[in-house]
Amino acid sequence: MAPSSTSSSDGGSTPARPPGPDTSTSLPGTESGPGIHPVDELLPPVKLISTGLQHVAAMYAGVVAPPLIVGAGVGLSPAELALLISASLFTAGLATLLQTLGVWKIGARLPFVNGVSFAGVAPMIAIAKGSIERTGGPKEALPVIFGAVIVAGLLCFLAAPYFCKLIRFFPPVVQGTVITLIGVSLLPVAVNWARGGSPGAPGYGSMRAIGLAAVTLAAVVLCNRLLRGFWQQLSLLVGLAFGTLVALPLGLTDFGAVQDAKVFALPSPFHFGAPVFDAAAIVSLCIVMVVSMTESTADMLALGKIVDREADEPTLAAGLRADGLATALSPVFNGFAASAFAQNIGLVALTRIRSRFVVAAGGGILVLLGLFPVLGSVVSLVPQPVLGGAGIVLFGTVAASGIRTLAEAGMESGSHTILVSVSLGVGIIPIAVPTFYDSFPEAVRTLMHSGISAGCVMAVLLNLLFHHVGTTRRAATGQGSDATVPTATPS
Repeated sequence: MAPSSTSSSDGGSTPARPPGPDTSTSLPGTESGPGIHPVDELLPPVKLISTGLQHVAAMYAGVVAPPLIVGAGVGLSPAELALLISASLFTAGLATLLQTLGVWKIGARLPFVNGVSFAGVAPMIAIAKGSIERTGGPKEALPVIFGAVIVAGLLCFLAAPYFCKLIRFFPPVVQGTVITLIGVSLLPVAVNWARGGSPGAPGYGSMRAIGLAAVTLAAVVLCNRLLRGFWQQLSLLVGLAFGTLVALPLGLTDFGAVQDAKVFALPSPFHFGAPVFDAAAIVSLCIVMVVSMTESTADMLALGKIVDREADEPTLAAGLRADGLATALSPVFNGFAASAFAQNIGLVALTRIRSRFVVAAGGGILVLLGLFPVLGSVVSLVPQPVLGGAGIVLFGTVAASGIRTLAEAGMESGSHTILVSVSLGVGIIPIAVPTFYDSFPEAVRTLMHSGISAGCVMAVLLNLLFHHVGTTRRAATGQGSDATVPTATPS
């Protein structure tokens, strides 16, 4: 690619990328050439499916967790819970295909994974409790949730071309801060997986669980160090397989889900009843959708940096439209809101495989897992501690990408230092103390309970303060907000 200089919102510019050899890691046998960007490369079938499966393994736990929590909160039977999980896998696959392949002006056409948004879990549980209190029956709660999800998805679709204009408020220093927060926010999830996944799970926090996570982590690191070429890029999948094999004699692998799973189950539209449109529920999930749009925007900007294809306004608008359309259609097949999965951004950075068709293959696998529950149950054999060990590598890679972006943005400016330090501090509050905002109004809790959205909002506000508000007056008086950070003078 030819070097270029991109203007930032603070009136400066992002330093042009110095010319040099192409460092992309195109694999032998792929469709590549001088006119094909690595994002648009098509790998051979075996490599396409195996690397796509690696993305599924990285996101599977995140897809099935929300329906498990919501289904349990509503009071579904085990059979209905299995149906809800299959629906979430199916709709996540459709959303990922829409995001990666694209239709018209819908879909970012980046290696961008979509799944069930975790941001909506707490509000959906609250909606379910309110519905049960009014109607006295748990089955009436899901149609109310689905109705609110449909409206929230339509809001996202219609607002996409306007929301994406916020990119001017995301200069490199803001992007680097948010990317770092994405990785830092996800690391506690990996640590919880390493301990066993849930405080109520048998053996949670035991040395056996933590040891299994450590073995998996070591396997991923050693595979990345010792293997070469394509096998090195499959280091995460190899590590997950090795960790699962080690877990077998330890009794940490549960085969019950495989024995009870159906071979084939076609999604039944509106299985739990026609959607019900409740005003309070709609407002609650629309707020959640705005938070998800903020996180998706940050994730697309992060991914654009990693794959060396800038996520500009049209790309962001197309990606948000895909989020909105997938969210609006998911309840038809008994699914929930669709949003970005940040952990898969770490996988792209780790493997350096930038092809969107790899993620599309992962989307196809998710659709099959939704249609064939027995296949999904096989993937679920991977124990939580194994996922935790691999997750530390994945999520740490995202944080490292953010730090690299901050280094490129430059930290000599005093305003940059204040922006990064305050935004990271605010973003880490809900990570360090999850109950910090419990006494705040619900709208504030929804926004600030996520370290990613809290830090993102703070970074954007500080960028406005330092680089937009009063800039004309400061320029006229010769003042500026970018005084350099004083350095210690050697004595």
